[in-house]
Amino acid sequence: MKLAMIGLGKMGGNMATRLVQKGISVVGFDRSAEIVKTLEENAKIIGSSSVKDAVTKLEGQKIIWLMVPAGVATEEQINELIPMLNKGDIIIDGGNSNYKDSQRVGKSLEEKGIGFMDCGTSGGVWGLANGYCLMVGAEQEVADTMKPILQALAHEDRGWAHVGPVGSGHFTKMIHNGIEYGMMESFAEGLELLKGKSEFKLDLAQITELWKHGSVVRSWLLDLTADALKEDQALDEVAPYVADSGEGRWTVVESIEQGIPTPVLTLALQVRFRSQERQGYGYKLLSVMRNAFGGHVVKKAK
Repeated sequence: MKLAMIGLGKMGGNMATRLVQKGISVVGFDRSAEIVKTLEENAKIIGSSSVKDAVTKLEGQKIIWLMVPAGVATEEQINELIPMLNKGDIIIDGGNSNYKDSQRVGKSLEEKGIGFMDCGTSGGVWGLANGYCLMVGAEQEVADTMKPILQALAHEDRGWAHVGPVGSGHFTKMIHNGIEYGMMESFAEGLELLKGKSEFKLDLAQITELWKHGSVVRSWLLDLTADALKEDQALDEVAPYVADSGEGRWTVVESIEQGIPTPVLTLALQVRFRSQERQGYGYKLLSVMRNAFGGHVVKKAK
């Protein structure tokens, strides 16, 4: 099986690499020719010099997987692709697009006879080795066509699911990220309280490692936090600044639109906004966690 991967950054490059390792032929394009060359040499992808060049290197039913920034960049890329494709070809948006945009794009492509799949992608920089968690929104026929690729990116029988129609994949990923905000905030607040009890001289690296074994709060997020604290518990070089990718905001908006209270998720988002205005060890921990699972840039303390 063969597909084109457009956007070979941290996520796209690793996904292309994993696909090749699993026997899927990948034609890759990125605006950085250096990235394309590196993946040609190290991952054995088929490099291309442009989006058009990538598409022309596909035979039969063309499958294009996009890993580009959500919003304008994604929509512009889809619009560029449309004239190059035929009825029955498939576009996959594997980025963090708003599910409402995905519903609109999917309907537009359906009218042109082009299949569309929105794929919420989780796993961060660890997906290459461990497999990704893929939340798929698509018509059944499109999902069936994509099954071998989904199995290669995740695991044959787990780590991926066709959750519903177009839009549902990105919707599910949006809520996933909202929950992630709440979990991260809970760990950050609790660990800051532990650190604040100076009379006990608590070792946070020891405690988080302890919680990994048998505790009800054990999780991959805790594992990553424990590993980070083993390396640096003081976090003096980390600025207490926590960015948000947008999905947390969309989750809170959705709760308002549905009239369903989400106080933890909402407050976790608001705390990220507040991180830009004050100092705090908890904010440093949140920044370190984002870097641990997603490779997000950590702002350095001045």
